[in-house]
Amino acid sequence: MPATMDEAAKTYTSDDLANIAGIPRRTIRYYVGMGLLNRPIGETRAAHYTSEHLRQLLEIRRLTDQGLSLDRVREVLHGQTEPPAETRVRRAGDIEVKSHLHVAPGVEVVIDPAAAGLSPQQLRRFARETRAAFERATQEQEE
Repeated sequence: MPATMDEAAKTYTSDDLANIAGIPRRTIRYYVGMGLLNRPIGETRAAHYTSEHLRQLLEIRRLTDQGLSLDRVREVLHGQTEPPAETRVRRAGDIEVKSHLHVAPGVEVVIDPAAAGLSPQQLRRFARETRAAFERATQEQEE
């Protein structure tokens, strides 16, 4: 739904923006410094943010909630593409966040939610269904 002229013209202080987005002001400044979020309009105390800044900030939050690193978020926001995971070269100091699903003793599934494109809700559903499938398979063995 398109924004009305009043919504598009609305401006926010850094405190307002932080409260609406649920993100600390310091994080907003960090995102601006990283180039994830456009610079505010104006300088020092007169600086303000627009609905476009709010939209960007909410998109950053959505992507990080899905498990994407800030570097990957920057690539997504700027329309760059990441090389496929199998050809990506890992460097010393790289950090990867993965989920480990412990299904049963000796059975573990390692998931990279960002590479798999799974939202937190999808990851929880996958975990439930994987555990249920394991239980069905072990019950069949007993019969």
